[in-house]
Amino acid sequence: MKIDSYVCGAWRGDGDKSVTLNSAVDGKELFTLNGLASGFDDVVEYGRQVGGVSLRQMTIHERANLLKKLAAHLMSKKEEFYRLSYFTGATRADSWIDIEGGIGTLFSYSSMARRALANERFIVEGDVEPLSAGGSFLGQHILTSKRGVSFHINAFNFPVWGMLEKIAPSLIAGVPVIVKPGTVTSYLTHAVVKEIIASGILPNGAIQLICGGVGDLFEHLDEQDSVTFTGSASTGKMLRSHPNITDKNIPFNMEADSLNACILAPDVRPDSPEFNAFVKEVHREMTTKAGQKCTAIRRIFVPRNLVETVSESLKQRLLRTPIGDPANDTVRMGALVGKAQRQDVLDSVEKLLGDCESLMSGWEGIDTSGFSTDKGAFMAPCLLYCDTPLTSQLVHEVEAFGPVSTLMPYDDFDQIGDLVARGRGSLVSSLFSYDQENIHRLVHEMAPYNGRILVNNRESMKESTGHGSPLPSLVHGGPGRAGGGEELGGLRAVKHYMQRTAVQGSPNALTSVTREYVAGADRRLDPVHPFKKYFEDLQVGDGLTTHRRTITEADIVNFGCLSGDHFYAHFDETSAADSLFGQRVAHGYFVISAAAGMFVEPSPGPVLANYGLDNLRFINPAGIGDTIQVELTVKRKVQKTPRPDDTHPAGVIVWDVKVTNQHYEVVALYEVLTLVAYRQSQV
Repeated sequence: MKIDSYVCGAWRGDGDKSVTLNSAVDGKELFTLNGLASGFDDVVEYGRQVGGVSLRQMTIHERANLLKKLAAHLMSKKEEFYRLSYFTGATRADSWIDIEGGIGTLFSYSSMARRALANERFIVEGDVEPLSAGGSFLGQHILTSKRGVSFHINAFNFPVWGMLEKIAPSLIAGVPVIVKPGTVTSYLTHAVVKEIIASGILPNGAIQLICGGVGDLFEHLDEQDSVTFTGSASTGKMLRSHPNITDKNIPFNMEADSLNACILAPDVRPDSPEFNAFVKEVHREMTTKAGQKCTAIRRIFVPRNLVETVSESLKQRLLRTPIGDPANDTVRMGALVGKAQRQDVLDSVEKLLGDCESLMSGWEGIDTSGFSTDKGAFMAPCLLYCDTPLTSQLVHEVEAFGPVSTLMPYDDFDQIGDLVARGRGSLVSSLFSYDQENIHRLVHEMAPYNGRILVNNRESMKESTGHGSPLPSLVHGGPGRAGGGEELGGLRAVKHYMQRTAVQGSPNALTSVTREYVAGADRRLDPVHPFKKYFEDLQVGDGLTTHRRTITEADIVNFGCLSGDHFYAHFDETSAADSLFGQRVAHGYFVISAAAGMFVEPSPGPVLANYGLDNLRFINPAGIGDTIQVELTVKRKVQKTPRPDDTHPAGVIVWDVKVTNQHYEVVALYEVLTLVAYRQSQV
């Protein structure tokens, strides 16, 4: 079977760039990859002019809905992906992380975008910044889609997740993608992209696939493009220093393999729940994906007096691990992706032995009856020991990208932070401790050198997602050796593909740009109460100025009796006189309750429910005899896509509420969110 690239709207392979791809399990030839010899300038331009234009015409919610639809389609095809994944040496449990974890990331980003972002083609970020005393000159940040492509260079170890976790935020941002998978497992990425294209869900040019070399593609990138890379630190550094990348300051996000650590804190004893959880976690990270994970535990730090106990526990677990054909349901560790990769790992182990001794290596004591150690790319787990981690260098520099970890002792608490830091930047470190002071101190010691820290103990171990599991909502990346970049992290990832621009101008100008009402902009006051208008009829800036109401002592007493709030500032005249208020004041919550009574239209209408109140601030107190008035203004409209079973289709209106007193001083500012019905004829 041929593995071609999908570029410029067609499947293409140039024959003269062919590579044979073999099974990691038995070495048999599986596929022939036909690389591209030319036309990389056309690939980039097609993404910009076809994919980019189509994506930017959609709103963020429309893009998010495409991701949701695509995720559902891919999930229906997952068994075919699992079948191919066995050839990479991965067990079904390994592949679950890759396949369903990747598809789940599409679902996650679709949900996050629809829940947290406005249904616009841009993002309004942060608060309005006042830039003048009179309020006529303001600033606001917006994010817009870049006019280029995002070029994703992925590693071989996660051919599905590695692709999908990058394309999800890029497509939400409105930027088309060009995917370059790791060659040795590119057949699995190819199968997923083939289904994406066949589904017809994404617009033309939104995704392109290059299998094999990338020729002179780097030469054709410009300032509107971006590059993301996952792989070895040495390759990443070489690509990041490409003259065109540096000359044009093209964003380059790098996520590199790192020497991640796992620490057993000094408060843990062999009979503690944390001890067993620690050993189990290290074992899992050594054997999952046969240790081929950028987040795998490479350095194991334990108190010196527990070295032997930890070593024996780990060796017993490793010896009991069923290794073999990953298609066998009883197997818990498969093969490396290929013999070349195995040789790389063995070479790295040889280097590490300059600082270490071997506690466990080779096939002695391991059942090999179910597979061939020669035909495939199987490797026995390798546990090393370095007795002098404070003076040794190789253990903090060399990574064996397979089922290899090094056990090291520390002699006192103060050494732990230094040992972790010697890895010069990691994607993740794990800490097993039940002592809260130890946790506080060590997390703050390790944080500058890690992109993520997992704290695990008896309180969280049953539900913990584990050391090696990047999550869509949390940052994935790390400083220094780990690449100095970041992926995921919720909507942060979407913003990486967009241009942040500060816009300065008048309230009306900013309202026009952002489509959100900015205080001081013109308001439209209509004789028809805004609560009597359907979602489509309301416009940003539509408003209502209410009648006035004078606060009485009876209001304060009645509200206190109703709520049970008898705080001294509301009821004790003497104490209130000595307080920062200088007199008795009304409850803040009475003020906003009274305000609601002033601006609400009580009869049935398009407003279905009030379901939230945001950003409440009490600016000035309101006392007995003060008179309040409310300005209600449509700040933002959030269109929602009705579900098929939705009996009350509605969008969200965010109202700006300002309560003032008789001196026109602001008493309270906040936002009220209401569900407002669509016109039935338009749903």
